[in-house]
Amino acid sequence: MKALHFGAGNIGRGFIGKLLADAGITLIFADVNQPLLDAINQRKSYQVHIVGEQMQVDTVNNVSAVHSGSQQAIDLIADVDMVTTAVGPQILEKIAGTIAQGLVKRHDNGNQQALNIIACENMVRGTSQLKQQVLKHLPESSLAWVSEHVGFVDSAVDRIVPPSETGSEDPLAVTVETFSEWIVDETQFNGQPPAITGMELTNNLMAFVERKLFTLNTGHAITAYLGQRTGHKTIRDAILDPEIRRVVQGAMEESGAVLINRYGFDADKHQAYIQKILSRFENPYLHDDVERVGRQPLRKLSAGDRLIKPLLGTLEYGLPHDNLVIGIAAAMHYRSEQDPQANELADLLQKLGPQAALAQISGLDADSKVVGQAVSVYNAMQ
Repeated sequence: MKALHFGAGNIGRGFIGKLLADAGITLIFADVNQPLLDAINQRKSYQVHIVGEQMQVDTVNNVSAVHSGSQQAIDLIADVDMVTTAVGPQILEKIAGTIAQGLVKRHDNGNQQALNIIACENMVRGTSQLKQQVLKHLPESSLAWVSEHVGFVDSAVDRIVPPSETGSEDPLAVTVETFSEWIVDETQFNGQPPAITGMELTNNLMAFVERKLFTLNTGHAITAYLGQRTGHKTIRDAILDPEIRRVVQGAMEESGAVLINRYGFDADKHQAYIQKILSRFENPYLHDDVERVGRQPLRKLSAGDRLIKPLLGTLEYGLPHDNLVIGIAAAMHYRSEQDPQANELADLLQKLGPQAALAQISGLDADSKVVGQAVSVYNAMQ
């Protein structure tokens, strides 16, 4: 079996790429970072440092790489059994054209083997969104063939992979936490799902997508935003602050109440899941900057993402949401010179004021009680 994986960054190498290679799949990375591609092709291997209570170093072997916009990438899509991505939500649109060209070539070559495409991104139903972008690039003559032979499989992914240490001697080495979770929608595969250790199949993906979004992502973001407000540099430092921990845990319990109502999760098991997430934030071997985790605040404050979506759930079920509101207000204060969205957020707040800016970003009613509450907390944080 052969797979093309878009995204040779830390998440690509340390998470999905490793699982594919460990399963004995021939793995080719696609990326735009030429020095990284050259290093992979020269070495054909890299090390993954797994850090936690037990630490180990695994070597991923027999890998190669191509430029993601190249003819080689198009040719590979026409030939491989699986395409996966870990490029970031903003980049999916940019690789859709290459994927479409590869599918056209696969059709033209008469390749009848099933192909499954799985976007492994930190977003809700990322593959379905990638599919819509790919379909825009396909000629009418290929649409029916793609529908018959290609599966677009949504997934939920969870593993904390911080950036490489500055000054690291090995440009390919990557550090990851022990925990990982890759859950895929078994109903969307074309043909039989492959047997890959670490890839879990479900017929109720949204329950797991929202469990991760409302717990790990919600908690991570609020830890970052409150951490920056308080002057903490890392997620670990922030979550060890008792006041921040109280709000973060409270927010995850508020969002958890939504999940329990919506999907029937067991309350005790979900509380244990929350405690597991908090312990992951405390991992002393992961140096994860609050500024990195908080970036792209406009996306994180949008209606379908980690702050507003669980808030909407609390409104739907008539549940408490005070800690989620604190997290939303802290997100409105996020600043980073390196993040265009942070600068755009600051401009919107200055131009429109907090009430209209939050309404525009989140889709919430500007005159609603919850927007008024968030604005009050935001102003109190000034």
